[in-house]
Amino acid sequence: MSISAKKLERQRIDKWLWHARMVRTRTDAAALTTAGFVRVNGKRMTSASHPLRVGDVVTVALDRTVRVVRIESVCERRGGPPVARALYRDLT
Repeated sequence: MSISAKKLERQRIDKWLWHARMVRTRTDAAALTTAGFVRVNGKRMTSASHPLRVGDVVTVALDRTVRVVRIESVCERRGGPPVARALYRDLT
């Protein structure tokens, strides 16, 4: 397996939330995580650098909603809304 393929097996929480367009900025994603509003597989995360893997279930408490999604893939760059929707499966 190449280095780039290994790199795409996991991604930081803040970066993935931003790529999936759950939040407007990566700084907002990091703030949500450090404040304890993000859970991965039922465990509260307080570190924005925690790695996510394909298959993890992420629960995000946003302003007026709670989103529960399963990670389907990760990507290197932030794309448009169709690309963002392909990164997760909504379980809400």
